[in-house]
Amino acid sequence: MNRIEDIRCLLLSSPYADADDPEIKECFPNGPKRTIGMVEITLSNGTSGLGEGYLAVFAPLVFKSIVDLCAPYLIGKDAFDIERRVKDLRSVCDYWSLQGAARHVISAFEIALQDAKAKSRGIPVYELLGGGAAESIQIYGSGGCCDSKEQFLKELAMLESVGIEIYKIRSVKGDIFRTAWIMNEAGRRHIRIGVDMCQNLADPPQAVDDVVVFVNSVHGLTSERMLFLEEAIGPDCPEGFKELRSRIETPVCGGEIITTPKEMIERMKDGVYEFVQPDASVIGGIGATMSIFDNSASTNTGVVVHAWGGAAAIMASYHAAFAAGGDLVEYPMLDFPLAAEMIAGNARIIDGRLQKSDAPGLGITLTPEMERKYPFDETAVYSCELIDWGPPPDEYWK
Repeated sequence: MNRIEDIRCLLLSSPYADADDPEIKECFPNGPKRTIGMVEITLSNGTSGLGEGYLAVFAPLVFKSIVDLCAPYLIGKDAFDIERRVKDLRSVCDYWSLQGAARHVISAFEIALQDAKAKSRGIPVYELLGGGAAESIQIYGSGGCCDSKEQFLKELAMLESVGIEIYKIRSVKGDIFRTAWIMNEAGRRHIRIGVDMCQNLADPPQAVDDVVVFVNSVHGLTSERMLFLEEAIGPDCPEGFKELRSRIETPVCGGEIITTPKEMIERMKDGVYEFVQPDASVIGGIGATMSIFDNSASTNTGVVVHAWGGAAAIMASYHAAFAAGGDLVEYPMLDFPLAAEMIAGNARIIDGRLQKSDAPGLGITLTPEMERKYPFDETAVYSCELIDWGPPPDEYWK
């Protein structure tokens, strides 16, 4: 039996994006630096696996506390019985966090176990899950946190350089002229635009009527059409998403904040989304993400994995997509050196498509040098007390 010998919590902070990006100005009051939280599990055969929970972006010390609480319950147990180990973790956490923070931590443990098991066998994680269903998957560039034309044009050039033909931007309901401007600029380059309305922290949510006005107003200014509309309503209002779907032609999607497969599958059955966006570092790990794919056909709901964390989170979602035959995945465009160094060449993009890697495990590496280079900075946290700096006036975008 390959026992779990040691468990280590890692908090690392890396430079992130650009100080002039609106997301940094609004959500990172201490500057352009972001923290990730990982679990490293070492087995009795000497193999180590890495996993990540998205919680640490917002509350790194909470992440560490839950990891430290859970770790003793796994020491000495069979690392290859991943389903059983997840049940062990849930027995610790479900009473007080059936949904939410603990699920992010369970995700980190589960991903680390998948990584360690695959490495022990010398195969990629997707092979553990039944093999890669495709050699490559179309990718969309996820950025658009821009308040100047120069920032947008820089990101469009980045997309063109690797052949990516889909670009997701961030817009709020007042960004009508801005959104139409970038849709026209992208259209000239044969790049289609998806819009994230960033309502995943909204309480109360914006009104469905406001979203309909936004979509119709933008489409009234351009011949281009939004490819999809993401997180247009608050996370606790599935009925709002359903109503929105009935009132616009643009496909409606969401779900990156959902922390259990049960809730996501219930929403899929209820016709809440055109496609869902599970994140392996949020919803309970790679196995949980696979269960969403398993329910895709029967609920007539597409699945496009969310990938916005560090290296382990991104690659965990990618491996699930490869194993399940996903046809589109997210590529975070904002500069994040730690993630880039850990992934190295194992997430190559050729002609706008993510190439399947044959590296063992998740295909990520963490060295002592990286740990020293990116020490934890307690001030590097995402702030939910958003600072609205305001976009340039409409005249700028006309």
